[in-house]
Amino acid sequence: MDPRSLEAAPKVALTAVVLIPPETIWEPIQAIRSAHDPQFVRWMPHVTLLYPFVPETRLDEAAALLTPAAATVEPFEATLASFGHFVHGRGSATLWLRPEPSDRLIALQAALAQAMPWCDDVGRFPGGFTPHLSVGRFPNRTQAEAMAERLLTTWTPLRFRALQVALIARPGPPGAPFAVRTRLPLATGNPAEV
Repeated sequence: MDPRSLEAAPKVALTAVVLIPPETIWEPIQAIRSAHDPQFVRWMPHVTLLYPFVPETRLDEAAALLTPAAATVEPFEATLASFGHFVHGRGSATLWLRPEPSDRLIALQAALAQAMPWCDDVGRFPGGFTPHLSVGRFPNRTQAEAMAERLLTTWTPLRFRALQVALIARPGPPGAPFAVRTRLPLATGNPAEV
């Protein structure tokens, strides 16, 4: 396979490479998202690693490029214990859970981006890649900060083991949800762990 052929493919907003926490910890995340995230139905809880990505018809080729990169990163324990926010150009704000340790997620994203550097849009911000799991959208920073403070009063940190990344796609009619198409194990050496 010639990576240049894949690089020439147009990037689309209908696919992505993400880290998905296990469904066993989704309930408190989804409780927040169902009330505050307009993308609640479209996206599962996730940390975006590469997006936009290649067309769904090219996911197998992308998986072949990314599998060795994912295998260079050891599995790690991650915790969702605090909140952060981004302010957008028109003043609206996205509230998100901060996955820690951020350095492990940054290293994972960098390994994947090195294999497919033309898909590294999430790393091109002035501060670089910021690992986050979006939970809500608000009209402004003040409302996002107030919600973060309120949520922290009852939030119990969620812990999970990061064992794999997923290539996801959103086919079908507008508004259709993303679904996992392929899972790539981190360097476990044991497929049963994934």
